[in-house]
Amino acid sequence: MNEIAVSVQNVSKSFKIYKELNRTLKSAIIRRRRSVAEDFQALNDVSFEIEKGSTFALVGDNGSGKSTLLKCMAKILVPNSGTIVADGRLAAMLEVGSGFHPELSGRENVYLNGSILGMSRAELDARFDEIVDFSGVEEFIDQPVKNYSSGMYVRLGFSVAIHTRPDILLVDEILAVGDAAFQDKCTKKFADLRNDGKTVVVVSHSIPQLRAMADHAAWLQDGDLVEVGSARTVIERYGDSTKKGVRIDSDGRVRWGSGEALVERVEVLDSEGQPADYLVATGDRLTLRLHYNASQRIERPVFGFSMEALDGTYLWGNNTRDLEFHIDHIEGRGAIDLTIPRLYLQPGQYVFHGSIVNTTTEHVYDYVREAAAIGVKRGTPFESGGFVILDGRWSTPAGA
Repeated sequence: MNEIAVSVQNVSKSFKIYKELNRTLKSAIIRRRRSVAEDFQALNDVSFEIEKGSTFALVGDNGSGKSTLLKCMAKILVPNSGTIVADGRLAAMLEVGSGFHPELSGRENVYLNGSILGMSRAELDARFDEIVDFSGVEEFIDQPVKNYSSGMYVRLGFSVAIHTRPDILLVDEILAVGDAAFQDKCTKKFADLRNDGKTVVVVSHSIPQLRAMADHAAWLQDGDLVEVGSARTVIERYGDSTKKGVRIDSDGRVRWGSGEALVERVEVLDSEGQPADYLVATGDRLTLRLHYNASQRIERPVFGFSMEALDGTYLWGNNTRDLEFHIDHIEGRGAIDLTIPRLYLQPGQYVFHGSIVNTTTEHVYDYVREAAAIGVKRGTPFESGGFVILDGRWSTPAGA
């Protein structure tokens, strides 16, 4: 049985939302009535467990309760009912500049924030250079942090938090403020934490980022727990819920769109134009044939395919508009082909999604997830790993 890092049991949290507020005794006397408030239920009987060593994502719309739950885990907020038990040293990075004093220098704030997070003076002295180097603010470390940009705030604050060497790290959205290089550095640091058996709980609205980082996830909606499980499944279902007209068709596929044109099926054809077996080889020629049915005349439609690995990693996309293959109109049934001259994929399993959208690609007539799938076996060329084949060649330079 896996060890539990954080146990959330029957947690509820509400806040008072004031419609009319008496800020002073004088105000209450003049108005001759009490403040008027309503209870807002931010969390409602939420329960789940987070295993040690996992990277756990909290997903949901704005106002769903993600940040409130994270603050309850960090003991910044106290639940109205229920319990949260954390096993290990916990550090939280929840807001830009949290734990910083604007008048103090970056150096002084490293010691202030580090002590708040439970580090001793000796630990801070030993790790100070490492903290500053990771943050990338060496040139400004003795300047007051009130003069820092929001990105510099984030980098320094996150660097302090992560160098407390916590058993559990809570991170809320703030990484969205950092630049691409810093986000890449953080992603590598998260991987190091996972390899060391540490636990990360992260809130983000970046679905690709969460897919790349998380192995488990919980989906919150209006304070209620909708689903908890593997990150791929939960994040996919949450993403689908944000689309209009989402439904499950008779084949069990998730699809959405207004429906004037439908993707009836997608065939995978081999080099002879015959239906391919599920298993194909690296280097094979493939054709994806999309069969459609338009219930009315649609001017200048755009057809598209995208491909993902089984873990949800987005690998590829192609549509008729970007390749300047213009279609005047469609009406009734028909088909359209996309030919892939050589399949430069490593052995593995992959799924294709098919779509029909309008000429701006902003209006979806139909989008079908997992419209087709393939398994790729070793073929030619062969390379060492990853998802794609680049057909790299080794050589010795002349004169070496």
